[in-house]
Amino acid sequence: MKPILLTLLLATCSSLLATAQRPNIILIFADDQGYQDMSCFGHPKIKTPNMDRLAKEGRKFTDFYSVNPVCSASRAGLMTGCYPTRVGIQGVLFPNQTKGLNPKEITIAEILKKQGYATACIGKWHLGHLPKFLPTAQGFDSYFGIPYSNDMGYDPKMKIAKDIVLRDGVKLEDLAKATRRKPLAPLMRNTEVVEVPSDQRTLTKRYTEEAITFLRANKDGPFFLYFPHTMPHIPLFVTPEFKGKSAGGLYGDVIEEMDWSVGEILQTVKSLGIDESTLIVYTSDNGPWLSVGARGGSALPLRGGKFTTYEGGVREPTLMRWPGTIPAGTVCSEVASSIDLLPTFAILAGSEAPKDRVIDGRDIWPLISAQEGAKSPHEAFFYYKGNSLEAVRAGKWKYRSGPLDLKSKRKGTKKGREIALFDLESDKEESNNLIEKHPEIAERMKKLIADFDAERKANSRPAGGP
Repeated sequence: MKPILLTLLLATCSSLLATAQRPNIILIFADDQGYQDMSCFGHPKIKTPNMDRLAKEGRKFTDFYSVNPVCSASRAGLMTGCYPTRVGIQGVLFPNQTKGLNPKEITIAEILKKQGYATACIGKWHLGHLPKFLPTAQGFDSYFGIPYSNDMGYDPKMKIAKDIVLRDGVKLEDLAKATRRKPLAPLMRNTEVVEVPSDQRTLTKRYTEEAITFLRANKDGPFFLYFPHTMPHIPLFVTPEFKGKSAGGLYGDVIEEMDWSVGEILQTVKSLGIDESTLIVYTSDNGPWLSVGARGGSALPLRGGKFTTYEGGVREPTLMRWPGTIPAGTVCSEVASSIDLLPTFAILAGSEAPKDRVIDGRDIWPLISAQEGAKSPHEAFFYYKGNSLEAVRAGKWKYRSGPLDLKSKRKGTKKGREIALFDLESDKEESNNLIEKHPEIAERMKKLIADFDAERKANSRPAGGP
């Protein structure tokens, strides 16, 4: 048998074996966690022994990307397997908006639920706070969490639970005239508000307790737990047990409590005897909020952070663990993305990605399982900010035409924009513009941007709402 056919056969057999196992899936999704903000990714002060354990017992991904540098758009990409501009979510959704992820989209949860998975979303949703957009309308059996960012207000249109807990002097009559701008982040269970304002000091702890309850109730599997933390988005909150404990300040306290949460999940999975049948994925929605100083994280050694299409804005610290299936202590440096999780999870569950629409994500099981010779399924990866396609990566090369980092004083600017070509293998800091040395590569990649954006515009779908 020819080597290439043998390789394809082995890859197919491996995928079929994984599919036959139908793993439980736990997807932990941080909010604004920087690329460096784990011990195993190099942070000098923040200690994350449980996240490090995911790396030690699983696989670390050094070139794993979100698909947008802000909250709602990145989550739309994750849930649908598409660049978020394709599904009409370009930026951040606010409580005064009446749109959300279109219910006609097919989410990870909907695919897995059809395969018999119990599904739960615990944490920050941020894809629409009205009933028709909430997790329970998008494939999740249950929901518990804040429906958007923790610095946002309250929408009087939201449904109030009969046993609602009102805090900080808030009264029911206040909610009827509440401003959507004043921070009153509501805590919801399914479609009802159960607490206003939410006690954010206890969120990570309560989310974790809720997750453990779900795991115990569904230990016979299969299940899909989507666990999108509210933290470390600002404002930062932490339980008293973790306050002042980290050498990394309050931000470090928050990350270390999230690390505790990972430990609780690992311990529960182990105690339930489902360790070797459970895939755990840990990643983040976008890079750190650098402009808030010590309250934000670090993307070092990458350039930029949240709101930018530099590497620090969208390259995320990512870990995957499945004992006995994912080789322990390994590292993957191939390009992969959060949009790849939908088709990959679908295959693992015995299904497939939707065929009636364009899906941008690809099956990355060969990368996750460290199959010999596995390469990124993406000829090119595209960096959107809002509706603007600002950069593309193909192999080691990244071509960028976007707003200049205000802290930079570099050549290659044009009307406040930076036109640049970077070699990310040797220059992950994006500090050496090679466009003058390789104009032919820049032109080829510029064409990739134009062609893809034209295709995307021709095959886009609207967000849900008026």
